[in-house]
Amino acid sequence: MVKVLVVDDSSFVRRSLIAILEKDPDIQVVGTANDGNEAIVKAAQLDPDIITMDVEMPKMDGISALERIMAENPLPVIMVSAITKEGAATTLRAMELGALDYISKMGSDNTRDAQQVEKDLCSKIKALARRKAFLRLKFKNAAARNALSTGAGAARPTFSSSLHAPAAPMRPSAVSTPRSVLSQQPAWHNPHPGGGGPFEVIAIGVSTGGPPAVQTVLSSLPADFPVPILIGQHMPAAFTGPFAQRLNSQCAIAVKEAEPVERAKPGVVYICPGGKHIRLEQRGASLMVVITEEPKDALYKPTANVLMETVALASGRKALGVTMTGMGYDGVEGTKILKQKGGWAIAQNEESCVVYGMPKAVVDAGLADEIVDLKDMAATILAHFNRKP
Repeated sequence: MVKVLVVDDSSFVRRSLIAILEKDPDIQVVGTANDGNEAIVKAAQLDPDIITMDVEMPKMDGISALERIMAENPLPVIMVSAITKEGAATTLRAMELGALDYISKMGSDNTRDAQQVEKDLCSKIKALARRKAFLRLKFKNAAARNALSTGAGAARPTFSSSLHAPAAPMRPSAVSTPRSVLSQQPAWHNPHPGGGGPFEVIAIGVSTGGPPAVQTVLSSLPADFPVPILIGQHMPAAFTGPFAQRLNSQCAIAVKEAEPVERAKPGVVYICPGGKHIRLEQRGASLMVVITEEPKDALYKPTANVLMETVALASGRKALGVTMTGMGYDGVEGTKILKQKGGWAIAQNEESCVVYGMPKAVVDAGLADEIVDLKDMAATILAHFNRKP
């Protein structure tokens, strides 16, 4: 039984969430809280498996409460956010502080069938609740390492640093070249490490837990990275623009929300607008990034299947596909085509995923050429490219 603490200053939202969650026989709402202060107290008293946390509340807001909970009593948290650009900025900040995912405020997303929304919410609650023990162990280990290295009086590490603390990869990962060394070398060429490459494009499919994971990877890539990167992140339309802007401000490599049609440029990351799909097409001598609404009946928008398939058809053996944390199995069919065309596939390992769904599907299908911990993902990608001496 998954125990949930519902935190929201609106009695209507609390009742709505409780009604949805308790339709599932495996979920029990063990308590509610009206503001951040009460959430901190109830979290300690009830020890829930997961918390749904409103953002805007009186006395103490959800962001402040999240920081306290992650410092004192780390638990899986899903933010309840308005699907607006303002809500996006706050939600992305919450995920940097340790929230595992977000859901829309009741009634703010009318684009999908209500029953499907409820089903997805319950599935997400149960999947993320399983990270409770892992989360606490990671936090404890990171705190112990921090105390040993800096002294007993040092501040405790942030949640995100503990969540992504080093873990043994399932297969040996590539060795990273320090960015300080990379920046001193002039130009790029493509070697063939482990049988992969040379590549002309990278596709990344990612969902639940994706924003901080994508940031971890992109923040370790240099500004002159030699190929374009296309990202299909399951995310509402109002979120993808702020997400791209935030990444662009935090990373050396350029990041933007993709336009309807534009040439794919080296050293640029293209984030697919929410509610649409991102494709790669060969048009004449150019590789083009194309945003489309087709297929309109896709369960996920964007879908990693369309991304992986079109990258494979456009670039063949020169395509590198990366499947990262996320629920479900979106991306596996596209990765099958990528492998048929001679491309190279990387999957994030279970230990570092918030939800080991999408990568697991790729691994279980025997499609992964490499299985890599999040902390090693950027180094593994970089190892497929060398600078010319």
